[in-house]
Amino acid sequence: MRIASLIARYLMALIFVVSGSNHLFNFLPQPPPPPGVAGQFLHILMSTGYLYVVGVCEVVPGILLLVNRFVPLALLILGPVIVNIFLTRIFIASAAIPAGIVLAILWALTAWQVRAAFFPTVQPRVAT
Repeated sequence: MRIASLIARYLMALIFVVSGSNHLFNFLPQPPPPPGVAGQFLHILMSTGYLYVVGVCEVVPGILLLVNRFVPLALLILGPVIVNIFLTRIFIASAAIPAGIVLAILWALTAWQVRAAFFPTVQPRVAT
């Protein structure tokens, strides 16, 4: 399981560093926008500059995952990004659902390896 988690961490890191860098610097050719609501949604994200924020929220944790520093923090930052990707794929661009599933699996494999770091957040505390 440790090797699977390591492979998942590096693969997820590469995906997010490249994808986030592309949001920031636009060095990969963009496919034509999808038709309908998905295209409108993508246009809104691009025209408002929101994808620049998403790019930073992908690149920084991706680098943290690559250098194996602050992995729980990187996973904490990437969690909402992956949920957003997954839900966007389900509700707007249903043809791309496998990409969201793959990212969720990679995240889960990596999180499982550092699960002890998250235990304090779910322990009940008595108010004093």
